Amino acid sequence: MISFIGAGPGDPDLITVKGKKLIDNADVIVYAGSLVNPEVLSGAKDSAKIYNSASMTLEEVIDVMRDGEERGLKVVRVHTGDPAIYGAHREQMDILDKLGIKYEVIPGVSSFLATAAVLKKEYTLPGVSQTVIITRMEGRTPMPSKESLASLSKHHSTMIIFLSMGMMDEVVEALKEGYEATTPVAVVYKATWEDQKIVTGTLNDIAAKVKEAGIKKTALTVVGDFLGDEYELSKLYDKTFTHEFRQGVSE
Repeated sequence: MISFIGAGPGDPDLITVKGKKLIDNADVIVYAGSLVNPEVLSGAKDSAKIYNSASMTLEEVIDVMRDGEERGLKVVRVHTGDPAIYGAHREQMDILDKLGIKYEVIPGVSSFLATAAVLKKEYTLPGVSQTVIITRMEGRTPMPSKESLASLSKHHSTMIIFLSMGMMDEVVEALKEGYEATTPVAVVYKATWEDQKIVTGTLNDIAAKVKEAGIKKTALTVVGDFLGDEYELSKLYDKTFTHEFRQGVSE
């Protein structure tokens, strides 16, 4: 059994209990060293064989997994955040399926959730936005034709942009196709890490502020009026609102 584990956004305390137990008991660990905080592996056994996948190919990762499985060892594959978000673990799982090797996936706290936490904001505010778009700017990995930032920006919903810090000027210009230039924006570098940085602004000035802060990678851009202070209160806790668990009262 291969265990794919979401290591969380950076703070080693934000990995799940289940994920931590699996890492600490593993014989073979393959982890995304360019993104995963190495402190996540601090409880690993002295005898554990640890591989940094940053310098490995897909074939090499699979070879390590297959070798460990054939030798009856416990193998874990550690991804940053949650592997379902830009984790590239589907291609690994498909190969394991063909090889007849069983696996499981342990979810983790994605960096986009950690970003909301450190900003102390809620992505889905009543009367502001009830939709969250997770996307990226087109780079060496192409985007489907209907998923350009310019077209998605026209929804005016909350948007979270991964993997695009090196193209901030292009990101801003694309977003201005739909959002107002005064729309609030936040860029969070390495959310929950010790060297975390937060830069806030609007589409008018965020690119210059990010350059001034020296942020070039490992950051998320979040866009939308959820960053503002105006919103409607939730109906769930409105004393006049009746639902399954409570009878509303008249004003």
